[in-house]
Amino acid sequence: MITSEQQAKLRGWFAGRLPDDLFEELVEVTADREEITVIGRIPEPRLAVDASTAEREAAVEGRIEEFRERTRQDRMAVAREAEHKFRRKVSWGVECGTRRALFTHVAAPVMTRLRQPERQVLDTLIAGGVARSRSDALAWCVRLVQRHADDWLAELRESLEHVQRVRAQGPDAEPPDAPPVDEE
Repeated sequence: MITSEQQAKLRGWFAGRLPDDLFEELVEVTADREEITVIGRIPEPRLAVDASTAEREAAVEGRIEEFRERTRQDRMAVAREAEHKFRRKVSWGVECGTRRALFTHVAAPVMTRLRQPERQVLDTLIAGGVARSRSDALAWCVRLVQRHADDWLAELRESLEHVQRVRAQGPDAEPPDAPPVDEE
């Protein structure tokens, strides 16, 4: 798990490294053991006030696609540097109006053992057309828990950060006057 201090340093590095004109705003930088995801806000297309919903959706989709192609080289250069520095893959996405789109992201395999009642839940989701496979069904379940348990998960993450701080003060911790270790 990444601590809030590490998260702040990561966000700061991207804020300082990204070209000034890439995003209107750096919305979110998140990380786990495998991946760093960078989300920025891009301007909405200008449309007539009476534009239909379909026209607005198509315009936003077009803006996102244009941004993705136009900024590919800049984003790849930053990603290569970050992947070397932080030893994680970098994924990109944008917010345009109310739409969020991810361009790339890591789908990390996760090994798990499930008992029959748990497998039956996954198989029911497949039979109901919610998922194509047990893997998709499990990902759907995780997203559902994430959506409905944000407060509980945030509290758990805070508790884990506290545990990491206490462990860092233990007998194997570096002395306070030790020079910082470079992240590279």
